[in-house]
Amino acid sequence: MNNEQFKSKIDKRQLAIALDIGTTKVCAIAGVKNEYDKIEVLGVGTVKSEGVSRGVVSNIDKTVRAINEAIQIAQKNSKSKFGKVHVGIAGQHIKSIHHHGLLVRNEPESEISEADVNKLISDMYKLVLPPGDKILHVFPQEFTVDDESNIVDPIGMSGVRLEANFHIITGQISASRNIMRCVEKVGLDVADITLEPIASSKAVLTYEEKEAGVALVDIGGGTTDITIFKDGIIRHTSVIPFGGNVITNDIKEGCTVMKDQAEKLKTKFGSALSDEIVDNRIITIPGFKGRDYKEISEKNLAKIIEARIREIFDYVLWEIKRSGFENKLIAGIVLTGGGSLLKDIDLLSEYHTGLSTRLGQPIELLAHGYSTQIASPIYSTAVGLLAIAIDNLKHNSSEVFDLVEDKHEDDSGKKELVTEESAQAKDERQKNRWMSRFFTYTRDFFEATPDSEF
Repeated sequence: MNNEQFKSKIDKRQLAIALDIGTTKVCAIAGVKNEYDKIEVLGVGTVKSEGVSRGVVSNIDKTVRAINEAIQIAQKNSKSKFGKVHVGIAGQHIKSIHHHGLLVRNEPESEISEADVNKLISDMYKLVLPPGDKILHVFPQEFTVDDESNIVDPIGMSGVRLEANFHIITGQISASRNIMRCVEKVGLDVADITLEPIASSKAVLTYEEKEAGVALVDIGGGTTDITIFKDGIIRHTSVIPFGGNVITNDIKEGCTVMKDQAEKLKTKFGSALSDEIVDNRIITIPGFKGRDYKEISEKNLAKIIEARIREIFDYVLWEIKRSGFENKLIAGIVLTGGGSLLKDIDLLSEYHTGLSTRLGQPIELLAHGYSTQIASPIYSTAVGLLAIAIDNLKHNSSEVFDLVEDKHEDDSGKKELVTEESAQAKDERQKNRWMSRFFTYTRDFFEATPDSEF
């Protein structure tokens, strides 16, 4: 097998499609990973979302139309036909809990296998939850083998008691079913469902930030999602029922303008910090049917926005304190999502929370020559979903790739195809292996559930 055949086979197997169904937009994105392990985006379709409220589908027909339109645009741009898509899920119904698992092994002298770990993980799906809720993701925090604690990967060790602390994310089964129903009505299959804050974190956070401790704040149209990492592990997730749309409504009421005018005021002239407005310009808005025009002070506009942003950051601070990692976030806060594009929002975050803040853009995973449109924080979730989709495809076909790589090495008799990895890269790859396994659990779990509501 020559290099061209090898690359074409990789590209074919790694072609993935992700679908971000948000409150303000529906985005379909298709791409592959190149030989440098970077994502090449082949097609993007983005349309306005009208059937989603606070991250949850509220109108099936409108959502189906938006998904279909976005998929058609992405298919046209990528010149390919889509079959399966990886979908994101969000909303106020998302909750997280912590639980401790224990497995007593019958053969303590034998090595702990992957089956033992899978058994411990699968036991978490048997937890009793409130009616209508089901588990979306299960993430191990750390393992304990007998008296040895803080173990990242126990496979290969020996012991009687295998224990682990788990971070479990739950959501309403009706919300996920509505999403799946919308995608199926378009004629596509759902490969996996992923929590959107997890996807955003994959796109904008670095390995070092996750190790040091960081809070990712994704300010979307309907909700603000918070994900806290420490020592490379997800420690806390939560959803705040406020987002960019609430700011727009405040401007609409405070300035007595139409909603589309309020949105334009926010995006073109809005600022999150009123004290930074030096030249207090007057913004003029046309009146209705010959009525007098309306004049709005730029500083007053900023005060309206600042009041709501401060309220959002109050909730962010409360969630950080509730997580127990208040004084452990060395990397501070990373802002992403459409709401993070407000002028001076990073400064307000630093003043209000006391934590260093930067703007997160999904460019770390993208190959050279990416579009400036995709580099926007608005597309953090979509790019993260695409990255997870590609990783899942690689995981599902890992045996095939191993055979191809071995064949390639035998034929060439030269240096290995993949260069020697650093300890950091191996650790990251190990965690990606766990992530892929959990997403597969999620998919199987939903598929195994009878759809009795429709």
